Amino acid sequence: MLTLAVPRDPAALPRLLLTVLALALLWPGLSLSELDLGVLLHGDSAATMGNFVAAFWPPEHGREFLDLLGRATLETLAIATAGMSLALLVALPAALLASRALSLSALHRGGRPAWWGALLRWPVRGLLIVLRSVPEIVWALLFVRAVGLGPSAGVLAIAITYAGMLGKVYAEIFESVDPRPARALLGSGSPRLVAFLYGILPNAAAEMLSYTVYRWECAIRASVVMGFVGAGGLGQQIDLSMRMFAGGEVASMLLTFFLLVLLADQLSRLLRGRLT
Repeated sequence: MLTLAVPRDPAALPRLLLTVLALALLWPGLSLSELDLGVLLHGDSAATMGNFVAAFWPPEHGREFLDLLGRATLETLAIATAGMSLALLVALPAALLASRALSLSALHRGGRPAWWGALLRWPVRGLLIVLRSVPEIVWALLFVRAVGLGPSAGVLAIAITYAGMLGKVYAEIFESVDPRPARALLGSGSPRLVAFLYGILPNAAAEMLSYTVYRWECAIRASVVMGFVGAGGLGQQIDLSMRMFAGGEVASMLLTFFLLVLLADQLSRLLRGRLT
């Protein structure tokens, strides 16, 4: 009886070596972070966490608190939406300037832009790097000092950070779509804006919309976090309730936050389905 030899995977050894290398690099990181999961299993810690979680039930549902929760929720949505709107005003033109998709020199050089074209795009890319390199919570701290407590600091912090994020990803999306329609329009003498609107945007719209709604969802989460430094919204109310050990109020606000993220997810699914 003949037995067929099982072919040996030629990539098995490299994968094993990469796994060992990843573990070797991960171990110093765990040591430097001083992670100790055993603390969670100590008797005093478990009892303290149990009492803390027990205070979250039942969620607060009084009329006065629900009115306050509604205003804070609308303020959080306003912060995220206004910040994203300002970010889009910066991100879209910056993405067009940073992208090679509409390069005229690439049109005449077989898809490879000239060196001077790449050099001109680097200042815009550098600006996008600067905008997204500082976390929004740090911008919020700076703007709270500059404009005072309230939603304005959160709006400006989201606008600056998300302009850098959106601009980078939009530029990469423009370069990843099929370049032939845009090059055909540019080759026939169409302006770059027309080539973008009819050659690039129709193919990139679904991915751009999906990423934009996802970033809006992230902006909602960020606005909650920035509320802890005085930027308004649900985060500021959660901070106040936690200081007063009002676990029921915190539970209601966390449930509201979950519903906001669920709403953003369903909105993204709906809009993407309409486009595709």
